[in-house]
Amino acid sequence: MHCKCRAATYPFSEIKRLIFPDNLVPWFVNFADYKPLDYDSKSLTNKAWADPPIGPSFNPKWNELDNNINRKSHMGNYEIKDGRPLNPKGRTGLRGRGVLGRWGPNHAADPIVTRWKMDGNKQVLSSTNKPILQFCAIQRKDCGQWAIPGGMVDPGENISQTLKREFMEEALNSLECSEEEKKQNEEMLKAFFSKGTEIYKGYVDDPRNTDNAWIETVAVNFHDENSSLVGKFPLKAGDDAANVRWMDISGDLNLYACHLDFIKIVTVKLGANW
Repeated sequence: MHCKCRAATYPFSEIKRLIFPDNLVPWFVNFADYKPLDYDSKSLTNKAWADPPIGPSFNPKWNELDNNINRKSHMGNYEIKDGRPLNPKGRTGLRGRGVLGRWGPNHAADPIVTRWKMDGNKQVLSSTNKPILQFCAIQRKDCGQWAIPGGMVDPGENISQTLKREFMEEALNSLECSEEEKKQNEEMLKAFFSKGTEIYKGYVDDPRNTDNAWIETVAVNFHDENSSLVGKFPLKAGDDAANVRWMDISGDLNLYACHLDFIKIVTVKLGANW
């Protein structure tokens, strides 16, 4: 944890993070020379979905539900210093928000949709004689990495709504579907997405994190045991996804942020090959 958010160059920019050893990450460790750059992306300017810059006219309710914006953290209460929330996992080498819309926790949801790899009516087994599990993977447009088709929770939206919406937008291209197709997909997915198993809730080691803004997620597994539901859906990349496919799961995958850790939890839970 807290490694991918300390890469030398901040994503989508030429901004350089301050590089320092692991032992200086915790806030409680004295680091007198810690003076990282302060960066807020210009892409956040005047965006309705983004917080304004920290200033006298911005008075959010930290660690609370702030109207319909959830500023609570799954990690417990976070500290506020100089009017800014502090990353609960420690220093990242960059102050500000970077490209994240919210100061403090930016809440996301990750639907891990799985099925067994099949050959006809039989499960495909690995060399270890364990069944091979597949998950619905999207290739992100922004960095080219493969990932779980998740996204940010909209203000006032509950997690279950976000999980279904993000899967439909990124893996089924619902944003470009006709209203009739969208309605059919929602109806078919309604029952499937009502029976998920939460496998993680908390901080995400995301490369976009900064000292004052970070990603937190709820990751939920939705498993299609017989490939009779979503396992037979025609996948079509949409929204933030460049590609989408059913991907064989193994420990050799190179996935975005902490996504491989989430996938491993599901694999162990279902007794699949790793």
